Amino acid sequence: MSLAPTASTFDHAAPGERVDVLDSIARAVSHEAVPALRGECDIELDLRHAGRRRVTLRYELLGDRRQPAVFVAGGISAHRHLTASNAFAESGWWTQQVGTGRALDPQEQCLVAFDWVGADGTLDAPLDPSDQADAIAALLDVLGIARLRAFVGCSYGAMVGLQFAARHAQRLDQLVAISGVHRAHPYASAWRALQRRAVALGALQCDETHGLALARQLAILSYRTPEEFAARFDAAEVSEGRVRVGAEDYLDHCGATYVERTSPTAYLRLSESIDLQVVDPTAIRIPVTVVAVADDRLVPVSDAYDLVERLRGETRLRVLRSLYGHDAFLKEEAAIATILREALEDCIAAERTEVAA
Repeated sequence: MSLAPTASTFDHAAPGERVDVLDSIARAVSHEAVPALRGECDIELDLRHAGRRRVTLRYELLGDRRQPAVFVAGGISAHRHLTASNAFAESGWWTQQVGTGRALDPQEQCLVAFDWVGADGTLDAPLDPSDQADAIAALLDVLGIARLRAFVGCSYGAMVGLQFAARHAQRLDQLVAISGVHRAHPYASAWRALQRRAVALGALQCDETHGLALARQLAILSYRTPEEFAARFDAAEVSEGRVRVGAEDYLDHCGATYVERTSPTAYLRLSESIDLQVVDPTAIRIPVTVVAVADDRLVPVSDAYDLVERLRGETRLRVLRSLYGHDAFLKEEAAIATILREALEDCIAAERTEVAA
């Protein structure tokens, strides 16, 4: 393995964050003490369905490496960049929860994230969620992190977190699994299969990008709820001789922005990976907080109940209601923050008890 860190700097509040003047000053001062590091390393990884491959892991650390480590992972569109910093000023994918004074506070723990294996589109092979879990374990070896205080996973990240808890339990104190469970529901898998066919149809027409945009638009419908669309969009109208429905401009925007940053190969292989999720809950014996959304059309609450009943460690279930459905982890800021704080406080309390003993 080769380790090639590329930068080290300090974090600051995310652009556009709405805080008052005094709070802004306090955050600016405190953020100056929070280091950020981005790098990459090459490893040999035994893929469950494709044999041994050499892959590059691209990671980002936020916070002092002497602090307890927390791994953070999102959906297949998420990446290593959680929030903006002085060195990496672009907006991160989870600015709602990451930052000084927020639920995932880099002043209190070292936050670790990486780009999914296959996210760069160079690996055209079946990827199992267990492959991602093993890649994370390998990355922790490279970084010299023996154990994680917590693994916080959302959507696909929750699936990978469950794999990590089953395969590398000795390296993890607690898992927070948000909107992701031990299996891919057949209904959701069928939905994703049609999305992948849209990409294939685009390729047959020599317009793979258009196919990927259409797949993303179909995915958005599965992430959100009919109730949100009813409240957000107007009825159809006739424009220039054709009928156009209220949500089309929004869906067009979602498709266009997605294809700018995602390769079709990466999308196809990571979408398939969700459908390969199979993990035995009885193999997981560490504390797990399972977060389900009653309105989630991809991860039914019944699957979350099944998971909780079969886990063998200390287990907590939190069920939310949200117009945003599967995307609630990105939208329900206060509710998700409360759950994260509760889980991390439990970790800290357990650590103190262990030290006292």
